[in-house]
Amino acid sequence: MAEPRVPGGRDTELDLPCGETVDVRELDLGLREIDCACGASHAVVMDPHPLGRFVPEFLVDVLRATVDTADEFDEFTTAHLMGIVREEFPDAVASADVAEDGQVGFALVWVTDFDARRLHEIVVELVVELMEHAVGHADDDGALAEFEQQMHQFDVEAFVEQYRRERDFESEFDSAA
Repeated sequence: MAEPRVPGGRDTELDLPCGETVDVRELDLGLREIDCACGASHAVVMDPHPLGRFVPEFLVDVLRATVDTADEFDEFTTAHLMGIVREEFPDAVASADVAEDGQVGFALVWVTDFDARRLHEIVVELVVELMEHAVGHADDDGALAEFEQQMHQFDVEAFVEQYRRERDFESEFDSAA
């Protein structure tokens, strides 16, 4: 039976991929990772978190200019990015739509089976795949070959390490790189 739509009347528990649960009202915008009762750390992403959390702002601009969205969003957002992650790893991402809950400061939240660093690596890998797919549609074999050559030299782990160091992810007040 559905719960009435009254403040506090909705289920606020999110079932995590590991089998544990978390109360979404205990999550705040500054969280990037939670330590779970299962013993693992899980990445936390919310819709207000900027794409710049994962990739440089110039790449965010490119994604927004080139990726057409077929939904209510005007541009490519963190929600789209996490949708791509969820599509690739459906059993490793839990999400909740809490847009109607006035007690939280976000509308969408994702908690992954991965820690924040591993999620960051996965996101970068998926963005590279998205870019390769886009270059492949350009009907320019030279551009595709050049892109593939550059990507063979691209070290995702090293990029993530440097990016996270520059962004200072130890603080909830990280800034754009």
